[in-house]
Amino acid sequence: MPATRRTKRSAAIRKPPAKSAPAKRAPRPRTPRPRETLEARRARAGRILAELHKLYPAADCALHHADPLQLLVSTILSAQCTDERVNKVTPELFRRYPTARHYARADQAELEEQIRSTGFFRNKAKNLIGMGRVLCERFDGRVPDTMADLLHLPGVARKTANVVLGTWFKKNEGVVVDTHVGRLSQRLALTWRSRDDKDAAAIEPDLMEVLPRDEWTFAGHALIWHGRRICQARKPNCAGCSLAGDCPSAFSFD
Repeated sequence: MPATRRTKRSAAIRKPPAKSAPAKRAPRPRTPRPRETLEARRARAGRILAELHKLYPAADCALHHADPLQLLVSTILSAQCTDERVNKVTPELFRRYPTARHYARADQAELEEQIRSTGFFRNKAKNLIGMGRVLCERFDGRVPDTMADLLHLPGVARKTANVVLGTWFKKNEGVVVDTHVGRLSQRLALTWRSRDDKDAAAIEPDLMEVLPRDEWTFAGHALIWHGRRICQARKPNCAGCSLAGDCPSAFSFD
């Protein structure tokens, strides 16, 4: 018995004292960034635009086309699809359907098969047929050159209309806001009223307010090129980006 008591006592002595929990550090107060004035934002947008001209002097639409109808069709097909995939599909498509009348008279099942790999092919085929019919009925088979008329075509919203107007007709009626432009507009803080990078309805007027009108088409193409090459969605290359000095989001993705 005595030996047993000594063993318990010695074990109690060897037991290390309980450690107290470390005191939590109070979070550092964040210094709020001063709100950028419209004039300052325009000046910064001007510097960004000048750099984009240096980086991509030949920035243009990546969709292959030889006339406004081909560009319109390609842009409709590019929804939720890469330009590269569209460019693989369109040579044969353009051979089979060279005019608006060919689309208007197309068999939907056959057209669907032609564009299947672009995704959402049933809805796209329906829109292409509808587009062909409206072009023939209202515009003598020709692609119109105004925003109001283009928006009457099935499958055409502002993004598609801006591509056709700016790229083919050289009319700056708006800024193309695709997934790349939306993402870069948010990161570069060129938009301030949008909820997120998918809020094209708010991003476009913000861009139109800070960029000169005669640069709207170029800016859209150049931002798309920069988004594909440098400022990618998952891992932007801030270290290799010459826009970093004017980008509030630079180096915040690590």
